[in-house]
Amino acid sequence: MTNLQTKKEPGSVKDIKSARFAAMTGNNAIAEAMRQINPDVVAAYPITPQTEAVEEFADFVANGKVKTEYVAVESEHSSMSACIGASAAGARTITTTSSAGFALMWEMLPIASGLRTPIVMYVANRAFSAPLNIHCSHDDTMGGRDTGWIQLYSENAQEGYDNMIQAIRIAEDQSVRLPVMVCLDGFIISHSVERVDLLDDETVRKFIGENKPPYHLLNVAKPITIGACALQDYYTEHKRQHSEALINSKDKILQVADEFAKISGRKYGLFESYKLDDAEYGLVIINSAAGVAKMVVDDLRGKGVKAGLLKPRVYRPFPGKEIRDALKHLKAIAVMDRVDAFGAGRTPTFTEVASAMYGLEKQPLMINYVYGLGGRDIRLEDINNVYEKLMDIAKKGKVDKVFDYLTVRE
Repeated sequence: MTNLQTKKEPGSVKDIKSARFAAMTGNNAIAEAMRQINPDVVAAYPITPQTEAVEEFADFVANGKVKTEYVAVESEHSSMSACIGASAAGARTITTTSSAGFALMWEMLPIASGLRTPIVMYVANRAFSAPLNIHCSHDDTMGGRDTGWIQLYSENAQEGYDNMIQAIRIAEDQSVRLPVMVCLDGFIISHSVERVDLLDDETVRKFIGENKPPYHLLNVAKPITIGACALQDYYTEHKRQHSEALINSKDKILQVADEFAKISGRKYGLFESYKLDDAEYGLVIINSAAGVAKMVVDDLRGKGVKAGLLKPRVYRPFPGKEIRDALKHLKAIAVMDRVDAFGAGRTPTFTEVASAMYGLEKQPLMINYVYGLGGRDIRLEDINNVYEKLMDIAKKGKVDKVFDYLTVRE
């Protein structure tokens, strides 16, 4: 972390007295959030491009800046296993991973959520092999979207920092008790330096509060069993409870966001709506590429084109009704994913959005693009071409080709 400075806020948010800002990478910002959270246990295995975050946090441990028990495990499967055990024992627990590491811990992800362990995990999104690629795709977390975890996506380092702090409050809330993954684009954001506004340590610790689990393995006064067998008689009921808890977490996510806005001045929702209220043509796009798309929206607005954008932040639970209400007035929508869904003919986010729009009396025309795989740049002209395609679709009143790849070499 460099260029750390103190600033006085203008007072637009009453509860803000002072804050710091720094030039940081996304990984630096995540490590700083972890330091301020000061978890009881971090069990992690370094993997590109997440490595820098866990290395920096290991320095905090070695230098006595946190009281965390850092567990250097032999694999990502082991890291999630250790986290599950620590969380079940009542510890505030965090881990980090990417790509193949995420895949290696796959077996343990639904166990973590099914056991209702409120683990927080930072994922620096990275493509799967083969061929080998260490740069950004959303292969990992999109592949894990149905493992029962809450998923928060982050456009930049600031959002990654803010989401980590909010994730602790969400995960540990008595009405939720579910693990949360905070997703941030590998290399594009994890290794790029930008300004991040930081809260002071005391403010963060007051905001997250103490971890007070209602039950845990080390409470000998109230012994419990964790991980018991449930066969045909009760398995369905357990899964339904799990699903309902995930769906109902939306209210808590919004409540935590409201409280976070009071201490930070930064307001978050289930998604960001950018110039969408009166738009005719809309883009749905996740994480860092949304920043590029906003620039195109601004340029098109200056030319009289009613362009808008929706950037999902909360992917699980998927806010289908809220997204439908935000998009239903549009003439045409492009849903863009930095991941392919082999053989499906549609990408994950398109499927989610199209399902949400199902049943509308007048449904907007929709197209689906795969873009930016393996970290390929998405340029202003690429996004501009998408909006031009939307205008053409709206003019024709039909979609000739629903699914396509953007910037691919034929």
